[in-house]
Amino acid sequence: MRILVVRRRRDGAEAELRSSEETFMCSICLELFSEPVSTPCGHNFCKRCFAAKELTSESNRAELRRVQKFAVDVTLDPDTAHPRLVLSEDLKQVHHTDEKQELPDSPLRFTYSTVVLGKQSFSSGRFYFEVQVEGKTQWELGVVKESVERKAGIIWTPEEGFWYISMDDTDEYFAQTVPRVRLSPSAAPQKVGVFVDYDQGLVSFYDSDSAELLFSFTGCCFTEKLFPYFYPGWNFNGSNSAPLVVTAVETFTGAK
Repeated sequence: MRILVVRRRRDGAEAELRSSEETFMCSICLELFSEPVSTPCGHNFCKRCFAAKELTSESNRAELRRVQKFAVDVTLDPDTAHPRLVLSEDLKQVHHTDEKQELPDSPLRFTYSTVVLGKQSFSSGRFYFEVQVEGKTQWELGVVKESVERKAGIIWTPEEGFWYISMDDTDEYFAQTVPRVRLSPSAAPQKVGVFVDYDQGLVSFYDSDSAELLFSFTGCCFTEKLFPYFYPGWNFNGSNSAPLVVTAVETFTGAK
């Protein structure tokens, strides 16, 4: 909706003076303000929208604290890493390099797509891990089943054993479903939390700084081991050189 203020000139013509949407509209419901309230940071909302937003935010915070209790220690598996990926000595960081390394091939190694898996596998229960994506322009994170194709190109979907979300080089975010779903996070995530409930067939992704739920795959049918999945994206002449970093999980407090 846009507010139009009409002014009549002497010659009888009408001129429209358009006010900015930001001035008169609530950014949550996109309607005219109803009992507007202001936040300390200067944003304005309808009173009812702000109350609902706060309730949702508190629910998200409680949910993130709950899933963080299932945190596991994840390290990267060098035996699965594509030859153009460089892993840190502690196996917690990965970035793309323009030079292809000479590495021994094995059935475990990805040789078509520049990805790496976590060393730990999971075939029951619940687990959670966090990955820093700060400074990156492209990435993919999630989980995959053990038997995924590693030597050839396929369409990576849940049907093929891939459950992940991505950021592409146009600053857009997607859940890789069929068709893929565009995500609209409130802010660009700097750290992403991945939670899996194997027995319930659930894979959820969180902005672990804000506790916002980014996306959930539900009704998944897991029948084999799952491994954490990491794609740091291509280097693009240094524009995407920052690594993906598997970080220690700190219980969310909101004080950031």
